[in-house]
Amino acid sequence: MAAVEFCLGLLLGVAFCTWQQYKFKQKLRKLLATFALNDEPTVALPIISQVRRRLNELDLRRRELESEREVWQQLIERAPVGYLQVDAENQLLGCNLQARQLLKIDYRRADRIRLLLELVRSYDLDRLIEQTRQLQQVQEKKWTYYFTRCANDEETQATSDSAASTKIVESIALQGFGFPLPNEQVGVFLLDRQPLVELSQSRDRTFSDLTHELRTPLTSISLVAENLLTRLQNPERRWVEQMLRETNRLSELVRQWLDLTQLEAAPHRILKYETLDLHQLILSVWQILEPIANKKQVALTYFGTTNISLAADRSRLIQVLLNLLDNAIKHTPPQTEIIVRVTLQPATKTDIEQITIDVIDSGRGFSESDLPYIFERLYRGDKSRLRIRLPETQSNGDGSGLGLAIAQQIIRSHGGSICAKNDPKIGGAWLQVTLPTEKPAKI
Repeated sequence: MAAVEFCLGLLLGVAFCTWQQYKFKQKLRKLLATFALNDEPTVALPIISQVRRRLNELDLRRRELESEREVWQQLIERAPVGYLQVDAENQLLGCNLQARQLLKIDYRRADRIRLLLELVRSYDLDRLIEQTRQLQQVQEKKWTYYFTRCANDEETQATSDSAASTKIVESIALQGFGFPLPNEQVGVFLLDRQPLVELSQSRDRTFSDLTHELRTPLTSISLVAENLLTRLQNPERRWVEQMLRETNRLSELVRQWLDLTQLEAAPHRILKYETLDLHQLILSVWQILEPIANKKQVALTYFGTTNISLAADRSRLIQVLLNLLDNAIKHTPPQTEIIVRVTLQPATKTDIEQITIDVIDSGRGFSESDLPYIFERLYRGDKSRLRIRLPETQSNGDGSGLGLAIAQQIIRSHGGSICAKNDPKIGGAWLQVTLPTEKPAKI
């Protein structure tokens, strides 16, 4: 009887072990199927050998990936383009050497402090990151990064905890590209625009010096031509009149170029801020241009609230509106209208309250090939569109080609922006100006 019970127990044990081994092999097969490749040939090996072989392959693949990751990390670290990455809380996950140099980040503090704001005091960088995270699209931004360094320190840094009494404020022109990443992380590539800015400034200084030297001989030529007009008869008189017109046009070009250079160099010295009623300002500019508009029976249609005020330089803002509205009148067909739309954009976490001014004419619009370049100085695309002039210079023929460039610089000096496009419904040119309602902290 005992022998029978022993045999039955042994059989049950063997059956249970066999069942467990079968289930274990089934799990191993499922695990292998999970990591199997589509084009992998069938291997006639025991399941344990297959698992061991696959583990070896996975371990080899892991080491290859780690090696590739180290290579990429070294490439990013030594790349000539700056890169940094932040998480959803704007904590710095990592940045390469170029980013540390561009943003003046002390690598010793970066190891202790993770919040980006504590390492880099840049409103524009924070705004770029937030816009990228909110829109989940690639964002681009150009700005000037201001930082301080102690006069007795060899290494500059964005924020200094040193007790040194002498500090020097410096700046560097940057361009950033924000890329949305999973889990609300954001990666930012940084380009150093300072060499291009310095080259452009050097070119502008040279050209400005040249134009400044031209003022005296042009004035002399103009005076001589005016004196000759009273003493000559046709056809010599017509020749001198043509010479005087061209001299005056060149003098106006010199004046506008010097004006543009001064705006770029020191806007805080030129701009005189005061509180303006925007609606009344637009109406006053239109009254100046109304005689020209009445000849073509062109009307002004205003949309938006009439009680918007902002801090700006009155004469400079009038200059911008004269340029935009005068050009709109020139290219609007008779018996049509020009639309001016003013909207107020509420303040957000990343931006202050702003005003948008849309000027839309009923003409044929900008050429698509010219749109990227119309704000460049002296750009010659569609002559009827790009040569904008002020009313007082209309008698001089074609404009100087600096109208939109000056308008853009005036708006930028106020901390705003201007862009050009074509209205999708009307088809006319659409110039959009965005201005902050308050004087920017840094111009």
